[in-house]
Amino acid sequence: MIFVANASGAITYVSPEWSTFTGQPPSEAAEHGWFRCVHPDDYEPAVTFLRRVRNQQSEYSLRLRLRRADGSYAWVMIGAVPSYGPPDRTFLGYLGSLTEISPSGSEPMTAYGTMAHFIPPPSNATTPPGTPLEAVADYLLMAHGLIEQDGAKEMLPVLRHALTMAGVLLARHSTSSDPSDRFH
Repeated sequence: MIFVANASGAITYVSPEWSTFTGQPPSEAAEHGWFRCVHPDDYEPAVTFLRRVRNQQSEYSLRLRLRRADGSYAWVMIGAVPSYGPPDRTFLGYLGSLTEISPSGSEPMTAYGTMAHFIPPPSNATTPPGTPLEAVADYLLMAHGLIEQDGAKEMLPVLRHALTMAGVLLARHSTSSDPSDRFH
């Protein structure tokens, strides 16, 4: 699942897989509505962590439990990288992905986040990208994580520019024929 958040941290786009996974329409996930799907025990740590990440405009990875459409919880990994644009490399927000890492929320794990380091979520066949553009964004996010691990830092500026463009295009293409699904 792909998402775009603006500079204040508010969600402006979620891919259609969000609704399939959580049962929450995109219009309800907008802004900070997606937090209604976060497990109560993970809510405060997630909000505190994401506020700190946003204030530092840092890339991040975050593991927490999300409520599925059937009411059960699943562990997910969220990863995002910051986007910058003109003028003067203004912070625009985040392009990120979210992947289920365990179908049950009852495993003995805890919610946690890693700031200044993006670890791409593992792929999961139950949440494949919905459009070619979302697939491109997903692969760009994975490539970003691989470059971080491999040490090919010279490629990061080009990759970050591509991620910014993917986020802009996703936001631009997020309009739908259903007005209730439009937000950004």
